[in-house]
Order: sequence, then C-alpha cells, then structure tokens
Amino acid sequence: MSNFQKDTFYTIVMAFFILTLAITVTIFASYGIFYFSIGHFNLDQIVYMSSGRIMHNYNQMMNYLVNPFQSTFKLDDFQSSVAGRLHFADCKKLFMLNFGVFIISEIYLWFQRKRRAYFNKVFKYIAIVGVVLVILMMIDFDGFFVVFHELLFRNSDWLFDPGKDPVINILPEEFFTMCFVLFFVLFEGLNIWKFMSKKRS
Repeated sequence: MSNFQKDTFYTIVMAFFILTLAITVTIFASYGIFYFSIGHFNLDQIVYMSSGRIMHNYNQMMNYLVNPFQSTFKLDDFQSSVAGRLHFADCKKLFMLNFGVFIISEIYLWFQRKRRAYFNKVFKYIAIVGVVLVILMMIDFDGFFVVFHELLFRNSDWLFDPGKDPVINILPEEFFTMCFVLFFVLFEGLNIWKFMSKKRS
C-alpha cells in the first residue's frame, strides 16, 4: 500500500472518528437536555408524573441503549409494545455500532498520529454537506426526521402509537431537535477545525 493510500485510509478513519465522537457526546449530553425538557415543555403535566419519576424512566431507557450488558428493555412506569421494544433493540444496535467505531478509530488514530498525514480539504467538503443537512432540517424538521429514520431503520417500528408505547409522550419533537442541533454544532465545529489545521491539503 502506497503512502497516498495509507494517508487516504487515515483520513477516512478520522472522518468516522469525528462523526462518532459527535454522536457519542450528543448521546451523553442528552441526559442534561432531557432534564431541561421536563420543566421547559411541562412533561410532568403531560404524563401526570413527577419530574424525578420521568427522569428515572429516561435513565432506564438510556441504560438499556448505552449499556452492552443490559439486554432487557423495561421501564417502570411505561408499558411497551412488541414493536416498541424491537425499535429500542434496533436503536441499541446502532448505539453499540457507534461506540465500537468510535473506540476502534480512536485507537487507530492514536497509534498512527505520528506516521500519517490527512487530507484536510476532505473535512471542508464534509462540513459543507453538514451545512446542507442543517438547512434541510431547518426548512422541514418533520420531513428530515422521517427521512433520517427511514435511512436508519428498515421497518416502521419507530412510528410509536402513544396508546401502546406511552414513553413517546415524554420524548417531544423539541427534545430531538435540540439533540440534532448539538450534534451538528459539534460535527461542524470538529470538521472545520480539522480543515483549518495545517496538515496535507
């Protein structure tokens, strides 16, 4: 493999690292975003439950999604349908894939950091794509959200029925919007930073 090919691979791995880093930070920052959402969007009044209890159920949901050793999805105060549980299982697979790519890419970059160079213009183009996605999200978040799920999931289990999966009542659109905004701020910032770094162009 030539140095050009090795540097190309190094650049690709760095791009995946940036993507998964932004996703990982957003996942764990969602705890704070959700805590803010409870009071700001009056979720306690929607489900007639205390803020502490709502947060408890969110913690249970997230523990299932981020903990590789937690194999059962169960919330103390919200029932779940078969389709709902299958959707959370699909989400967990994506979370585990993200964490796996994040860890492997981080290790590879660490050991190759003094041997390889990256093509910084690649990150400018990635940032431009990110701007286009942000514009689309701002124009029609509902449509963006639907396409996002249709790309990631090959079924319609994500279309929750509040009667069968009432947990959706504490996950308003505004919560997901804030998570997406945080992700794009991180994603764009990291890509612009790598583009501005003085490496190989």
